[in-house]
Amino acid sequence: MIGVDRLDYSKGLPERLDGISRVFENNPERVSDVVFIQIAPPSREDIASYQRIRETLEQKTGQINGAHSKIDMVPIRYVNQGHSAAELFGIYRASKIGLVTPLRDGMNLVAKEYVAAQDPADPGVLILSRFAGAAQQLSEAVLVNPHSPDELAYAIETALDMSLDERKRRWQALEKSVREENITVWTENFARDLRNVDLDAGVSTPIHN
Repeated sequence: MIGVDRLDYSKGLPERLDGISRVFENNPERVSDVVFIQIAPPSREDIASYQRIRETLEQKTGQINGAHSKIDMVPIRYVNQGHSAAELFGIYRASKIGLVTPLRDGMNLVAKEYVAAQDPADPGVLILSRFAGAAQQLSEAVLVNPHSPDELAYAIETALDMSLDERKRRWQALEKSVREENITVWTENFARDLRNVDLDAGVSTPIHN
């Protein structure tokens, strides 16, 4: 599993780790099935609240690894540095689950990048917060409430057990949406809606493209 986020309070990273911990608590045998990599480049390091987030993540990662690691297996790898786009796309493609679970987000392009990077013959599963703007468009993701460790744990278990046919079906719908509902379509729709609002309000000044 992969998570790629700025080190930011809105991204729900401590809550994400709580959900993963719940998976291992409920199903200890899953420790052998899952490695979660969280890439979280630092941001606003001079602000105390962001320093606390980093400390919280390091503490939770240590606790989970201490409780569930084996000699040859460490279930969580927390990486506090950035990576190039090429490296990230390779990691996305190799990951069977993409975790994008912000507490609140305007859009979230990581979700779309994860979808775009998948192998059509063996695509991974996107687990996406209902509170990300992308959730409205990417409805074939496994949608979750990131505040609920139990719901997140259930989503992870669902993704782990999902058949290849269902993974393909979901990915094909997601990929089509990412490819076709692009910035050009968004701009056209936005401009159309603005024109309609002006007409409804009785404004006579036209809006030109």
